[in-house]
Amino acid sequence: MSATNQYTKTDRAFVLGIDGVPWDRIHRWIEAGELPNFKTLADEGVGTPLRSTTPPTTPTAWPSIATGVWPDKHGIYGFQKLNKDYTQQMNTSADRTQPALWDLLSPSLVGNVPMTFPASSIDGTMVSGMISPKINRRATHPPEFASEIDTHIPNYEIGLNWQQYSGEETRFRDDLTSLVDARRALMNRLMETDDWRLFFFVYTAPDRLQHLIWDDDVMLEHYRQLDDILGEVIEYTDQKGANLFVVSDHGFGPISKFVNLSAVLENEGYLSQTERTATRGSLDKLGITKSTILGTIRKLGIDDGHVVDTLPKPLVDRFATQVPGDHGLYDVDFSETVAFAHGPSHVYINDTERFEEGIVSPAEVPSIKRELMSIFSAVTDPETGETVLTVSDGDELFPTDTYSPDIVAVGQDGYEEKTKLANDVFEPAGAKAASHRSEGVFFARGPSVKSRELNSIPDLSVVDVAPTILHSVGEPIPETVDGEVSTACLAANNAPTMRAVSQSAVDDADAEQTEDFDDVEDRLRGLGYME
Repeated sequence: MSATNQYTKTDRAFVLGIDGVPWDRIHRWIEAGELPNFKTLADEGVGTPLRSTTPPTTPTAWPSIATGVWPDKHGIYGFQKLNKDYTQQMNTSADRTQPALWDLLSPSLVGNVPMTFPASSIDGTMVSGMISPKINRRATHPPEFASEIDTHIPNYEIGLNWQQYSGEETRFRDDLTSLVDARRALMNRLMETDDWRLFFFVYTAPDRLQHLIWDDDVMLEHYRQLDDILGEVIEYTDQKGANLFVVSDHGFGPISKFVNLSAVLENEGYLSQTERTATRGSLDKLGITKSTILGTIRKLGIDDGHVVDTLPKPLVDRFATQVPGDHGLYDVDFSETVAFAHGPSHVYINDTERFEEGIVSPAEVPSIKRELMSIFSAVTDPETGETVLTVSDGDELFPTDTYSPDIVAVGQDGYEEKTKLANDVFEPAGAKAASHRSEGVFFARGPSVKSRELNSIPDLSVVDVAPTILHSVGEPIPETVDGEVSTACLAANNAPTMRAVSQSAVDDADAEQTEDFDDVEDRLRGLGYME
């Protein structure tokens, strides 16, 4: 036990991450006795809502949970980062600039945490999660652990694309159950290792389910499967004398409409689409767009990603420029655009110092930002008269990063913001039944946790998780953290201690861009595969 650990009864922490858990549903099911193991957490420990990042998205929230800092410090605002030439590049574990829990507690066992590809050379074992192209030697540490997974869990997958299952709910639920079973098999295999201080394992299946199916009975059936897993984890942590923390990166709720931010910008004269050439106009009239071409490729059973990857990039660029579509790179005329939308709910002003074809001087940015925030705040649903967006100033959300998004516009309950180019501000959500909400969940139980009444700890956020976990096992808190120790849920009365953290404390994942992400991402964007 470490020298600093003088008051806790354990120096071990197990973090069970569950992606996209809605607090209102889990609270109701606990109260109704539907989830006995979640009820054990509530009765013997702490259960309360957990406020997510703004916007409440997977690629920003999980790094915030793991580091205790907001995106302007850990550096990840979404799955992709925006470059000076308006292209986007996949964020990887190498882009995270602050130490994660597995850098501070060792040995560690880390499984399926989003944004951890490529796997870091930690003291312990890591299996990368969401954004990993596949399970290979770069996705695991040690590298040879990938072969072990392939041998013992041959059906292991990173995730499922819920959009491929529209209209096939039975098949979707069956495949999702298989996904969770394989994930559990990996967790069980990691449990065979006794030497650890941190065990951090994430299940992402609820997020996938709820995007397509927002039905209480179906969801409850899925959460019963997770409750059974939780029962196993409770038994395991009791055997190891460890604290258990159950956290979700964000919540969930139903949606009915998309709100197209780019359409708002274009309608108000801030964004211009690429002029329609004769070729683009002719193809458009024939119904030939990037989306229809991509759909045809898929219907033929061809791996569209492989096709794009094998084409020379200049050819793809030329094709993407000529074929009409709604792509934010090829279909926007940046020489005539004051502001544009990219990534999840982010709006950027086309600043001359920041972007290659910028047309707005830095001195004009504050006034344009105020104009745009007023415009987005006033967007209302013509059918209901309700305002549909919550609008935030990027400088206030992300004060330490001058290159953060200028504005963040997030859909309110019932609406989801989109950044693609579109003719209309509003469109039906279609097959997407539900999407992210800010209110996730936090549970804690163990030797260092004192029992509290359910929902009795107010205003807990994702950045409070890491410092609370560190303090629960007697470790000092990095001075850079934005969050605070939730002393209300811990039995210890000692004040948290702080420590400086050098850059060397950040994991040493290979920062080199390889064929996994390099030209592939630009080519996929060129065909409209991603917004």
